Amino acid sequence: MKIGRNSEAAAPVATRSGLNTGAPPAGEYELSDADFERVRELIHRHAGISLSPAKRQMVYSRLIRRLRTLGLQDFGEYLGLLETDDNGERQAFTNALTTNLTAFFREPHHFPILVEHARRLNRRPLKIWSSACSTGEEPYSIAMAMAEAFGVDRDAVRILASDVDTSVLEKARFGAYPTERIGKVPEDQVRKFFLRGTGGREGMVKARPELRDMITFRQINLLEPNWGVRGPLDAIFCRNVMIYFDRKTQYELLSRFAAVLAPDGLLFAGHSESLQHAADLFSLRGKTVYRLAGAKAGSVDD
Repeated sequence: MKIGRNSEAAAPVATRSGLNTGAPPAGEYELSDADFERVRELIHRHAGISLSPAKRQMVYSRLIRRLRTLGLQDFGEYLGLLETDDNGERQAFTNALTTNLTAFFREPHHFPILVEHARRLNRRPLKIWSSACSTGEEPYSIAMAMAEAFGVDRDAVRILASDVDTSVLEKARFGAYPTERIGKVPEDQVRKFFLRGTGGREGMVKARPELRDMITFRQINLLEPNWGVRGPLDAIFCRNVMIYFDRKTQYELLSRFAAVLAPDGLLFAGHSESLQHAADLFSLRGKTVYRLAGAKAGSVDD
């Protein structure tokens, strides 16, 4: 996600204690201390994101685009709109305050571990959830790794890819990227799994239909009480997302992941994330890879 990911806000998040915002940003609108605090409360309530006071300028620059689009006069009017239940602006608000930072085969050590895990399990279908898929690079990387190991077979591997942001999810579903985005993908995999654009689409690539068919894309907010995700899952990817939640929200999310993960499943976290505060739920199995607490070690060395 992005949130509800593999998406990130602009920098590591502080806790919500204290508010030292300094002077409001200069511009055509004024973002008062009170309005900024309301923004922080709303995004935390609806997406679990803990915005630090240092994010005030980022909030201002992104939300004024919404005020201009909607023809509103000030932030107070916009926040009043958000706090009603009969409009669709909340999704645009969430989309505006989450930022994508993702890449194909990001944190590359995860993918050989996933393949070895799948071989050891030797069951079909293998079920994997990319819980914050952003623009799709993560689930397509998972699909390529699985296809290389087991062939392109939707009956063998089923990948659920979700995000809270509907705009990036649509891009992920379409599966088209500038050529430079696949710069670190081996050329043989590019030839095997992507189509190169011609004419007006020169400089673009698109994931082949058989690769896209391995993935089901859905909008899921990780704070929703019912994800509609059926376990047990063999692997969950939730990378570089939890750093934007406070500890309480992190623990609640990890508890829910534990409930849908198979007893021998794996959770893949981001390089900046530690699950030490949830040691009763998960134990470290390898570099940023976790198993359920008390689960037996697999055949791959820890």
